[in-house]
Amino acid sequence: MPPLPNASAPTALELPDRRLQRLQELGPERARFRELLGKVGSGEHTSTGLSRQEARESLELMLGHGVAEAQVGAFLIAHRIRRPTPEELTGMLDAYRALGPELVTPGQRALCFGVPYDGRSRTAPLLPLLALSLAAEGLPVVLHGGDPMPVKYGVTLAELFAALGIEWRGLALEALQQRLDRHGLALAHQPDHFPAAERLVPIRDAIGKRPPVASLELLWTPHRGERLLVSGFVHPPTEARAWEALGAAGEEDLLTVKGLEGSTDLPTTRACITARVVGGAMERILLHPRDHGITAPEQPWTGLEDWRRDALAALCGAGPLAEGLAWNLAAYLWFAGRVASLGEGLERARALLLARSGERLRGELAG
Repeated sequence: MPPLPNASAPTALELPDRRLQRLQELGPERARFRELLGKVGSGEHTSTGLSRQEARESLELMLGHGVAEAQVGAFLIAHRIRRPTPEELTGMLDAYRALGPELVTPGQRALCFGVPYDGRSRTAPLLPLLALSLAAEGLPVVLHGGDPMPVKYGVTLAELFAALGIEWRGLALEALQQRLDRHGLALAHQPDHFPAAERLVPIRDAIGKRPPVASLELLWTPHRGERLLVSGFVHPPTEARAWEALGAAGEEDLLTVKGLEGSTDLPTTRACITARVVGGAMERILLHPRDHGITAPEQPWTGLEDWRRDALAALCGAGPLAEGLAWNLAAYLWFAGRVASLGEGLERARALLLARSGERLRGELAG
C-alpha cells in the first residue's frame, strides 16, 4: 500500500508564496540587500559582479540603518573573497562621495593622501611631518583617517598629530574648513565627520579581515575641487584596480605609491615604485634614493614618545627621520610641480627643514 500523503507538507504552489511572505516581512531594504548579497556571495561559478549603481546602492544600504549587521558582515566577507571589480569600487566611491564630508580649497590645487586607516606598526611614519612641511610651503594638504582600526590597530594619523600637539579629533567640520583655509592643512576624522562609515568598524572587527571598504579608504578623499590624489598600495593588482576605478570616477590626476606598509611614505632603502595617471594615461615612475645621496635606513616604530622626539627634530632638519623626510618632501614638491627636478627638490626640501617652516606651522596649529 502506498504511504498516505502528509497533510501538513506544503504544496508546490504554497512554497513561492511562503518565500514572498518572508521577503515582505524582511522589509524593502533588507530584502533588496539580500538580493544584492546573492550576487556576490553565491560561489565561484554562480556569483556575479555588481553594476556601478548596484555597488553604490549596496554601500549606501550598509551605511544606513535598515540592513542587519549579519547581512553587512556577510557582504563584506563575501566581497573580500571574490575581490571587488573596478566597476564596483567606482560605485562604492560614488556612495562615499555622496554621503561623506566635503572640504574645499577654492582657487588652490590640493594634495590629498589616502593611506590605510588601520595605521602603522613596523616603521616610523613621515606623513604628518610631510603634510606640515608641504602646507608651510603653500601647498594645501587634505588627509583623512579614524581611530585605531581593525585589522592591524596600528598608530593612526590623529594619534601622531596629537603627539605633536595638534588635535584634529572632536572638531566640527566648519572648524576643520577654517583650519584648511587659514593653515592649508586638514585631517577629517571619521568618527566626527563620517559617522555612517564608522558604523562598519565593529563589523570589520568581528569578521577579522580587511574588507573592500579598506581599499576604498585609499581611493576616497573628502576634498572637492582641483587636486592631486595620492593613493598608497601594496599589491600590483590593487594598484591596477585603483587606476581603473578612479578613472571611471573622473579622477583627473592620480599618483599611486608603493609606500611603507601600504602608505604613501616613500622608502629610502629601495627603489620607490610610483605611477602617475593623468587623463587616463599612465606613466610608471621609479625613484632611486641612492642616486640622490639618500642612504638613511627606515626607522622602526618604537612608540609615540620616541616618534615625537624624532619627529620634532626632523621638522628642524635633524635626527634619524630627517633624511627620510627630506627625500619625501623633495619627491612631493616635484610631483606637485613646485620644482623642476628631484635634485632641485632635495635642495629646496633641506632649505625648508633648516628654516623650520613646518615646525612654525606646527606651533601655530598646536597653539
